Amino acid sequence: MQEIKAFNEKRAEIYWWFSSLFAKELTEAELEQYHSPEIRTFLTGLGENPTLNVAATRVNDALNRLLDREDAQLELSADFCDLFLKSDKDSALPYASMYIGETGLLDDKPARDIEAVMAQYNVAVQKDLNEPADHLAIELDLLGNIIIRSNELEQERHLDEALADQHTFIEQHLLSWVPKFSTKCQSFDEFGFYSAVVALLVSFLELDRDYLAGE
Repeated sequence: MQEIKAFNEKRAEIYWWFSSLFAKELTEAELEQYHSPEIRTFLTGLGENPTLNVAATRVNDALNRLLDREDAQLELSADFCDLFLKSDKDSALPYASMYIGETGLLDDKPARDIEAVMAQYNVAVQKDLNEPADHLAIELDLLGNIIIRSNELEQERHLDEALADQHTFIEQHLLSWVPKFSTKCQSFDEFGFYSAVVALLVSFLELDRDYLAGE
């Protein structure tokens, strides 16, 4: 059980990392961190998994190109706004309702479904993120919290049930729409940093789903 719980901590940290990238634009200081040995080692480590290799390499490549990009932080912030904050026709909005809802942002069922999961686990939305609950950053943050909560369980059968619940969450609330979101990002992200991150997220979700299924 201890090995699983240690691995859970790493899984939660990765989901929280992804969440932070979709929550807001990177600051100058945060962007500098992405050029640090720690972040590069982290990405290289992800890339050592064959399932993640191509996507992780794309993220590293985008970071290398950022080093030569003039006003990199401002330009990357503009990429974020253009990609995630404009209209549905001009960008790839990071809300589940845009991809699985019947009426786009007017369909609040995906958000209500996530709110129900939040209530089940007694998890609150990030205070600084004024978005509906079906926003990608919120769903990923919630998943990280669900994973950490499972580490409080002491009986193996309860932990197995929790892992099964995480598998269901990934299947129903993320893989049901994030691949479509990723496809849309590829068409709108000219520079390629965020589209690479989304592609890496999809690969990680699929890998994690298979791990939870015992494959």
